[in-house]
Amino acid sequence: MLLSKGFEVEMYTGTPQGDVVGLSDKIVADLEGFVREPDSRNVEYTTAPLCNYDRLLCALVRPRRELRKYLQKLGDYTIIPGSTLPLGGTEKFYRSDPQNPYHDYIEQTYGTDVVTASIHINVGIADLEQLMRAIRLVRVEAPLYLAMSASSPFLGGKVTGYHSTRWHLFPKTPAFVPLFESHRHFIDWTETQLQQKTMQNVRHLWSSVRPNGDRRPYNLNRLELRICDLMVNPIALLAITALLEARIWQMLENPDLDPLQLSQLPENSRAQDLVEISDQNEILAAHHSLDAQLRHWKDGSLISVRDWIEQIYAEVWPIAKKHGFSCFLSPVKKLLREGSTAQQWLRLSEQGHDPRLIIQQAIQEMATQEQEFEDQICQPLIA
Repeated sequence: MLLSKGFEVEMYTGTPQGDVVGLSDKIVADLEGFVREPDSRNVEYTTAPLCNYDRLLCALVRPRRELRKYLQKLGDYTIIPGSTLPLGGTEKFYRSDPQNPYHDYIEQTYGTDVVTASIHINVGIADLEQLMRAIRLVRVEAPLYLAMSASSPFLGGKVTGYHSTRWHLFPKTPAFVPLFESHRHFIDWTETQLQQKTMQNVRHLWSSVRPNGDRRPYNLNRLELRICDLMVNPIALLAITALLEARIWQMLENPDLDPLQLSQLPENSRAQDLVEISDQNEILAAHHSLDAQLRHWKDGSLISVRDWIEQIYAEVWPIAKKHGFSCFLSPVKKLLREGSTAQQWLRLSEQGHDPRLIIQQAIQEMATQEQEFEDQICQPLIA
């Protein structure tokens, strides 16, 4: 038995030279399954909720192959990896839907800080209190997933000093999001935010992880991990998804695995302390990805990201094996050895390569990799 999983994939379109170009109005009009973001340089597709990892792999690759074929019909355009505008374009917002009042608000309030690309991982959990417990656990461990996915060390053609410039810039909203103690707590808190206008609507909860469903905050059926930068390698993405699923299975099978219960931080301030530690860990993971030193939610002790991930990996490997998806979990080891995409790009930068050259090379590698996955695993597309 496996949990259902689905992805929301935001990407940039542009030229093989690495310049981002807004094409979402054409893409959304002509290609089924793609939706626009507030800025036209982003486009998003969503995979259907699937349990099987092989099917998830094809669901990730196929829309990108279709998009590539379509972009080539428009001109010399391609998909650009990374999670920030790597070579420039931050001075202007390119509206995809000028008539949309919510987009008005986003542009005026946040500017191009929100013109980023990312992966949102959704995992289905039907029981509402189990879902809220999973949200608590994933919230305090979300920085680990950011560290593995970090892919935005460049902005405007410059090295920023952050491995995830996206999460460094992204306006987490509202400024303070508690650890939700129950579904009722989440409902009451959301209603208060809407009344106070700290959230414009139920979607305007931009935190590392949130409950999601058909009628938020009342009808919920899934956990949405929002912290990850865009991971263009589907095997690496499925590996961190497998780590997430295995950790959730561990929690479902062990009722004590709850930060509010298991943490040794002082009981009278535990909920607040856990939020503060997690928020600080997010900042550190955005800065250093897999080289970050974080504070563990159990006791506040210092631990390296790599050591923490290794610990969880060792705990959940038997669970993944029992549920039949350990082969999709194992590439986490390779990821830890080779480093995040940001770390790989920064190594090239330190060797003297220009950010534009690094992005151009990554564009070519991404296209080649997708072709190989489609040829080897998925049925070829009919031309």
